[in-house]
Amino acid sequence: MANFFEALFNFFFKPAPPKYPADSASEPAQITQSKVLALIYDPIMDASTGATLSQHQHWYRPIDLLTGFMSDLLQVSGGMARYQIIERVNINEFPAKIDGFRYTPEMYTSTLRGMAAPYMPQEANYHAILNQFNILQRVARNEIDEVWIFGFPHAGFYESIMAGPGAFWCNAPPLTNTSASQRRFVIMGFSYERYIGEMLEAYGHRAESIMEKTFAKTSGDANLWNRFTRYEKIAAGKAACGNIHFAPNSRQDYDWNNPASVQSECYDWQLNFPNFEGDTRMVNASEWGGEIREHHKWWLNHFPRVAGRRNGIHNNWWQYVVNPQRVII
Repeated sequence: MANFFEALFNFFFKPAPPKYPADSASEPAQITQSKVLALIYDPIMDASTGATLSQHQHWYRPIDLLTGFMSDLLQVSGGMARYQIIERVNINEFPAKIDGFRYTPEMYTSTLRGMAAPYMPQEANYHAILNQFNILQRVARNEIDEVWIFGFPHAGFYESIMAGPGAFWCNAPPLTNTSASQRRFVIMGFSYERYIGEMLEAYGHRAESIMEKTFAKTSGDANLWNRFTRYEKIAAGKAACGNIHFAPNSRQDYDWNNPASVQSECYDWQLNFPNFEGDTRMVNASEWGGEIREHHKWWLNHFPRVAGRRNGIHNNWWQYVVNPQRVII
Protein backbone atom coordinates (compact mmCIF):
# COMPACT_ATOMS: atom_id res chain seq x y z
CA MET A 1 0.00 0.00 0.00
CA ALA A 2 2.88 2.36 0.83
CA ASN A 3 4.26 1.84 -2.64
CA PHE A 4 0.86 2.70 -4.10
CA PHE A 5 0.67 6.05 -2.29
CA GLU A 6 4.29 6.83 -3.12
CA ALA A 7 3.61 6.16 -6.78
CA LEU A 8 0.46 8.30 -6.62
CA PHE A 9 2.37 11.15 -4.97
CA ASN A 10 5.14 11.00 -7.55
CA PHE A 11 2.62 11.00 -10.37
CA PHE A 12 0.99 14.24 -9.23
CA PHE A 13 3.88 16.05 -7.57
CA LYS A 14 7.08 14.88 -9.22
CA PRO A 15 9.14 17.80 -10.52
CA ALA A 16 8.71 18.59 -14.18
CA PRO A 17 11.63 17.59 -16.37
CA PRO A 18 13.88 20.48 -17.39
CA LYS A 19 12.55 22.27 -20.46
CA TYR A 20 16.01 22.83 -21.89
CA PRO A 21 18.64 20.14 -22.45
CA ALA A 22 21.47 20.10 -19.94
CA ASP A 23 24.52 22.19 -20.74
CA SER A 24 27.49 20.35 -22.16
CA ALA A 25 31.00 21.20 -23.25
CA SER A 26 31.26 18.28 -25.64
CA GLU A 27 27.86 17.55 -27.22
CA PRO A 28 28.76 17.20 -30.91
CA ALA A 29 27.70 19.72 -33.49
CA GLN A 30 25.24 17.94 -35.75
CA ILE A 31 25.07 18.18 -39.51
CA THR A 32 21.50 19.04 -40.52
CA GLN A 33 20.20 17.68 -43.79
CA SER A 34 17.07 19.14 -45.33
CA LYS A 35 15.00 17.72 -48.17
CA VAL A 36 13.61 20.48 -50.36
CA LEU A 37 10.64 20.66 -52.69
CA ALA A 38 11.44 23.35 -55.29
CA LEU A 39 8.45 24.94 -57.05
CA ILE A 40 9.33 27.13 -60.02
CA TYR A 41 6.59 29.40 -61.36
CA ASP A 42 7.86 30.18 -64.86
CA PRO A 43 4.83 30.53 -67.15
CA ILE A 44 5.07 30.40 -70.93
CA MET A 45 4.83 33.93 -72.30
CA ASP A 46 5.01 33.18 -76.02
CA ALA A 47 2.99 30.17 -77.14
CA SER A 48 4.60 30.24 -80.60
CA THR A 49 8.13 29.74 -79.26
CA GLY A 50 7.44 28.22 -75.84
CA ALA A 51 9.59 30.92 -74.21
CA THR A 52 8.97 31.12 -70.47
CA LEU A 53 8.97 34.29 -68.39
CA SER A 54 12.58 33.85 -67.27
CA GLN A 55 13.68 33.30 -70.88
CA HIS A 56 11.50 36.05 -72.28
CA GLN A 57 12.95 38.60 -69.84
CA HIS A 58 16.50 37.20 -70.00
CA TRP A 59 16.47 36.62 -66.26
CA TYR A 60 18.50 33.99 -64.41
CA ARG A 61 18.01 30.27 -64.83
CA PRO A 62 16.51 28.85 -61.62
CA ILE A 63 18.70 25.74 -61.81
CA ASP A 64 21.83 27.92 -61.77
CA LEU A 65 20.49 29.89 -58.82
CA LEU A 66 19.75 26.70 -56.89
CA THR A 67 23.19 25.27 -57.53
CA GLY A 68 25.05 28.41 -56.50
CA PHE A 69 22.88 29.05 -53.45
CA MET A 70 23.22 25.54 -52.03
CA SER A 71 26.96 25.61 -52.68
CA ASP A 72 27.30 28.89 -50.79
CA LEU A 73 25.35 27.55 -47.80
CA LEU A 74 27.41 24.37 -47.68
CA GLN A 75 30.58 26.45 -47.73
CA VAL A 76 29.67 29.10 -45.15
CA SER A 77 28.19 26.56 -42.73
CA GLY A 78 31.32 24.45 -42.81
CA GLY A 79 29.24 21.56 -44.13
CA MET A 80 26.64 21.82 -41.33
CA ALA A 81 23.79 22.91 -43.64
CA ARG A 82 23.17 20.31 -46.34
CA TYR A 83 20.23 20.85 -48.65
CA GLN A 84 18.99 18.33 -51.19
CA ILE A 85 16.44 19.10 -53.89
CA ILE A 86 14.37 15.94 -53.88
CA GLU A 87 11.84 17.26 -56.41
CA ARG A 88 11.78 20.23 -58.76
CA VAL A 89 8.46 21.19 -60.34
CA ASN A 90 8.26 23.66 -63.23
CA ILE A 91 4.83 25.30 -63.18
CA ASN A 92 3.38 26.86 -66.31
CA GLU A 93 1.11 29.35 -64.59
CA PHE A 94 1.01 32.50 -62.52
CA PRO A 95 0.34 31.78 -58.84
CA ALA A 96 -3.10 32.76 -57.58
CA LYS A 97 -3.45 35.73 -55.27
CA ILE A 98 -5.32 35.41 -51.97
CA ASP A 99 -8.51 36.53 -53.71
CA GLY A 100 -8.07 34.08 -56.59
CA PHE A 101 -6.76 36.53 -59.19
CA ARG A 102 -4.07 35.33 -61.60
CA TYR A 103 -2.05 37.40 -64.04
CA THR A 104 -2.21 36.51 -67.71
CA PRO A 105 0.96 36.90 -69.80
CA GLU A 106 -0.47 40.06 -71.37
CA MET A 107 -1.48 41.62 -68.04
CA TYR A 108 1.86 40.82 -66.46
CA THR A 109 3.77 42.26 -69.41
CA SER A 110 1.81 45.48 -69.05
CA THR A 111 2.69 45.59 -65.34
CA LEU A 112 6.39 45.07 -66.05
CA ARG A 113 6.34 47.88 -68.61
CA GLY A 114 4.67 50.27 -66.18
CA MET A 115 1.51 50.43 -68.25
CA ALA A 116 -0.57 48.93 -65.43
CA ALA A 117 -0.18 49.03 -61.67
CA PRO A 118 0.68 45.79 -59.84
CA TYR A 119 -2.44 43.90 -58.82
CA MET A 120 -3.63 44.34 -55.24
CA PRO A 121 -3.69 42.47 -52.95
CA GLN A 122 -0.25 41.22 -53.93
CA GLU A 123 0.05 38.26 -51.54
CA ALA A 124 0.02 34.82 -53.14
CA ASN A 125 -2.41 32.19 -51.90
CA TYR A 126 -0.09 29.92 -49.91
CA HIS A 127 -2.86 27.59 -48.84
CA ALA A 128 -3.78 26.88 -52.45
CA ILE A 129 -0.15 25.89 -53.09
CA LEU A 130 -0.04 23.73 -49.96
CA ASN A 131 -3.16 21.91 -51.12
CA GLN A 132 -2.13 21.58 -54.76
CA PHE A 133 1.17 19.91 -53.91
CA ASN A 134 0.03 18.04 -50.79
CA ILE A 135 2.76 19.80 -48.85
CA LEU A 136 1.48 19.51 -45.28
CA GLN A 137 1.05 15.77 -45.62
CA ARG A 138 4.45 15.36 -47.24
CA VAL A 139 6.11 17.25 -44.39
CA ALA A 140 4.25 15.07 -41.88
CA ARG A 141 5.52 11.95 -43.66
CA ASN A 142 9.10 13.32 -43.60
CA GLU A 143 9.23 13.25 -47.39
CA ILE A 144 10.22 16.92 -47.45
CA ASP A 145 11.53 19.33 -44.82
CA GLU A 146 10.91 22.67 -46.49
CA VAL A 147 9.76 24.35 -49.70
CA TRP A 148 11.57 26.80 -51.97
CA ILE A 149 9.35 28.75 -54.35
CA PHE A 150 10.75 30.68 -57.31
CA GLY A 151 8.69 33.55 -58.62
CA PHE A 152 9.21 36.97 -60.13
CA PRO A 153 8.48 40.62 -59.33
CA HIS A 154 4.92 41.03 -57.96
CA ALA A 155 4.45 37.26 -57.55
CA GLY A 156 3.42 37.88 -53.93
CA PHE A 157 5.75 35.59 -52.00
CA TYR A 158 7.44 36.49 -48.71
CA GLU A 159 11.20 35.99 -48.57
CA SER A 160 10.44 33.38 -45.93
CA ILE A 161 7.43 32.27 -43.94
CA MET A 162 7.01 29.50 -41.37
CA ALA A 163 4.18 26.99 -41.16
CA GLY A 164 3.21 24.08 -38.94
CA PRO A 165 2.28 23.73 -35.26
CA GLY A 166 4.18 26.24 -33.15
CA ALA A 167 5.23 28.28 -36.18
CA PHE A 168 6.58 31.72 -35.30
CA TRP A 169 7.58 34.92 -37.05
CA CYS A 170 10.09 34.17 -39.81
CA ASN A 171 10.39 37.51 -41.58
CA ALA A 172 6.62 37.17 -42.03
CA PRO A 173 3.65 36.25 -39.84
CA PRO A 174 3.32 32.49 -39.28
CA LEU A 175 1.10 30.70 -41.77
CA THR A 176 -2.08 29.67 -39.97
CA ASN A 177 -4.13 26.48 -40.29
CA THR A 178 -1.10 24.36 -41.16
CA SER A 179 -0.84 22.07 -38.13
CA ALA A 180 -1.42 18.99 -40.31
CA SER A 181 2.30 19.10 -41.11
CA GLN A 182 2.94 17.98 -37.50
CA ARG A 183 6.16 20.03 -37.37
CA ARG A 184 7.43 23.46 -38.23
CA PHE A 185 8.85 24.11 -41.67
CA VAL A 186 9.93 27.09 -43.74
CA ILE A 187 8.75 28.20 -47.17
CA MET A 188 11.37 30.35 -48.90
CA GLY A 189 10.40 32.80 -51.63
CA PHE A 190 13.01 33.61 -54.28
CA SER A 191 12.95 35.54 -57.55
CA TYR A 192 14.82 34.47 -60.66
CA GLU A 193 14.92 38.12 -61.67
CA ARG A 194 17.56 38.50 -58.95
CA TYR A 195 20.79 36.69 -58.20
CA ILE A 196 22.30 34.57 -55.44
CA GLY A 197 23.13 37.53 -53.20
CA GLU A 198 19.42 38.29 -52.85
CA MET A 199 18.72 34.62 -52.12
CA LEU A 200 21.28 34.78 -49.31
CA GLU A 201 19.62 37.94 -48.03
CA ALA A 202 16.27 36.17 -47.82
CA TYR A 203 17.97 33.27 -46.03
CA GLY A 204 19.76 35.70 -43.73
CA HIS A 205 16.46 37.22 -42.60
CA ARG A 206 15.20 33.71 -41.95
CA ALA A 207 18.29 33.07 -39.83
CA GLU A 208 17.74 36.31 -37.91
CA SER A 209 14.16 35.40 -37.06
CA ILE A 210 15.02 31.87 -35.99
CA MET A 211 18.01 32.84 -33.86
CA GLU A 212 16.10 35.67 -32.20
CA LYS A 213 13.44 33.13 -31.20
CA THR A 214 16.10 30.65 -30.10
CA PHE A 215 17.52 33.18 -27.64
CA ALA A 216 14.19 34.78 -26.71
CA LYS A 217 14.20 33.39 -23.17
CA THR A 218 17.76 34.53 -22.41
CA SER A 219 18.84 37.97 -21.32
CA GLY A 220 21.97 39.92 -20.53
CA ASP A 221 25.27 38.21 -21.34
CA ALA A 222 23.45 34.92 -21.95
CA ASN A 223 21.79 36.35 -25.06
CA LEU A 224 24.62 35.71 -27.47
CA TRP A 225 22.44 36.57 -30.45
CA ASN A 226 22.17 40.17 -29.27
CA ARG A 227 25.93 40.28 -28.87
CA PHE A 228 26.58 38.72 -32.29
CA THR A 229 24.43 41.32 -34.10
CA ARG A 230 26.00 44.44 -32.57
CA TYR A 231 27.43 46.99 -34.98
CA GLU A 232 29.21 50.30 -34.46
CA LYS A 233 26.27 52.61 -35.08
CA ILE A 234 24.22 51.12 -32.20
CA ALA A 235 27.07 49.85 -29.99
CA ALA A 236 30.04 52.16 -30.35
CA GLY A 237 33.29 50.34 -29.62
CA LYS A 238 31.48 47.01 -29.14
CA ALA A 239 30.71 45.91 -32.68
CA ALA A 240 30.65 42.20 -33.43
CA CYS A 241 29.30 40.84 -36.74
CA GLY A 242 26.26 43.02 -37.33
CA ASN A 243 23.15 41.74 -39.07
CA ILE A 244 22.12 40.92 -42.62
CA HIS A 245 21.60 44.62 -43.46
CA PHE A 246 24.33 46.20 -41.33
CA ALA A 247 28.00 45.22 -41.47
CA PRO A 248 30.04 46.12 -38.37
CA ASN A 249 30.81 49.58 -39.79
CA SER A 250 27.57 50.32 -41.69
CA ARG A 251 25.91 53.68 -41.16
CA GLN A 252 22.67 52.75 -42.96
CA ASP A 253 20.88 49.77 -44.53
CA TYR A 254 22.84 47.95 -47.25
CA ASP A 255 25.97 49.97 -46.51
CA TRP A 256 28.29 47.03 -47.18
CA ASN A 257 30.94 48.99 -49.10
CA ASN A 258 31.80 51.45 -46.34
CA PRO A 259 35.60 51.99 -46.26
CA ALA A 260 35.61 53.30 -42.66
CA SER A 261 37.39 51.09 -40.13
CA VAL A 262 35.81 50.21 -36.78
CA GLN A 263 36.79 47.98 -33.91
CA SER A 264 35.02 44.62 -34.00
CA GLU A 265 35.17 41.28 -32.22
CA CYS A 266 34.16 39.37 -35.37
CA TYR A 267 37.42 37.38 -35.35
CA ASP A 268 36.76 36.31 -31.78
CA TRP A 269 33.44 34.84 -32.93
CA GLN A 270 35.00 33.01 -35.83
CA LEU A 271 38.16 31.74 -34.16
CA ASN A 272 37.46 31.37 -30.45
CA PHE A 273 33.73 30.88 -29.82
CA PRO A 274 32.47 30.01 -27.22
CA ASN A 275 35.62 30.87 -25.25
CA PHE A 276 36.06 34.50 -26.22
CA GLU A 277 39.60 35.81 -25.82
CA GLY A 278 39.01 39.51 -26.35
CA ASP A 279 40.29 39.40 -29.94
CA THR A 280 39.19 42.76 -31.35
CA ARG A 281 40.53 44.18 -34.59
CA MET A 282 39.93 47.13 -36.88
CA VAL A 283 37.82 46.02 -39.83
CA ASN A 284 36.20 47.57 -42.89
CA ALA A 285 34.56 46.51 -46.15
CA SER A 286 37.74 44.78 -47.33
CA GLU A 287 36.85 41.99 -44.87
CA TRP A 288 33.55 41.14 -46.56
CA GLY A 289 34.07 42.19 -50.14
CA GLY A 290 31.80 45.22 -50.17
CA GLU A 291 28.91 43.69 -52.14
CA ILE A 292 25.75 41.79 -51.28
CA ARG A 293 26.70 38.17 -51.93
CA GLU A 294 30.17 38.38 -50.40
CA HIS A 295 28.95 40.26 -47.33
CA HIS A 296 26.19 37.74 -46.68
CA LYS A 297 28.59 34.82 -47.06
CA TRP A 298 30.98 36.53 -44.64
CA TRP A 299 28.19 37.12 -42.12
CA LEU A 300 26.81 33.59 -42.27
CA ASN A 301 30.33 32.17 -42.09
CA HIS A 302 30.61 33.70 -38.60
CA PHE A 303 27.64 31.72 -37.23
CA PRO A 304 28.97 29.38 -34.51
CA ARG A 305 29.14 25.72 -35.51
CA VAL A 306 31.12 24.06 -32.74
CA ALA A 307 30.42 21.41 -30.11
CA GLY A 308 28.76 22.09 -26.79
CA ARG A 309 25.62 23.59 -25.31
CA ARG A 310 25.25 26.62 -23.05
CA ASN A 311 22.09 27.88 -21.36
CA GLY A 312 20.30 25.05 -23.11
CA ILE A 313 21.25 26.35 -26.58
CA HIS A 314 23.64 24.47 -28.79
CA ASN A 315 26.86 26.13 -29.90
CA ASN A 316 26.08 25.06 -33.45
CA TRP A 317 23.49 27.60 -34.55
CA TRP A 318 22.97 25.92 -37.92
CA GLN A 319 20.98 23.19 -36.18
CA TYR A 320 18.28 25.79 -35.55
CA VAL A 321 18.52 27.80 -38.77
CA VAL A 322 18.08 24.73 -40.96
CA ASN A 323 15.59 22.97 -38.69
CA PRO A 324 13.35 25.38 -36.74
CA GLN A 325 11.65 22.40 -35.08
CA ARG A 326 14.67 22.32 -32.75
CA VAL A 327 13.87 25.77 -31.36
CA ILE A 328 12.39 25.41 -27.87
CA ILE A 329 9.51 27.83 -27.39
